[in-house]
Amino acid sequence: MSTDQLSLVFGALADPTRRAILTRLASGGDATVAELTGPFAMSQPAVSKHLKVLENAGLISRTRRATARLSHLEAEPLRDATRWLVDYREYWTTSHDRLDELLLELQTGENDE
Repeated sequence: MSTDQLSLVFGALADPTRRAILTRLASGGDATVAELTGPFAMSQPAVSKHLKVLENAGLISRTRRATARLSHLEAEPLRDATRWLVDYREYWTTSHDRLDELLLELQTGENDE
């Protein structure tokens, strides 16, 4: 995944409404704008704008079924973003291990006094 694509994915995920839409699509399958608007106190055009951001990030695709336009979750960009985040797991694990060691030293040192 290119850095620019990764930026689009993280930008799309930064909004709680868009994350909620992705959760709905993941659990409930394809949905129309009207179906996705239900849980939110916003208009269909506002939800459509969120869908456009998700589509531009590659997180959803949109297809027509008769007169309805369905949104479909595309999970691959989420997997790519997760891979990028996992690269930092070792860093944080090492940092936490060092912090644990320091805390143990401080506690041991306080008990010696």
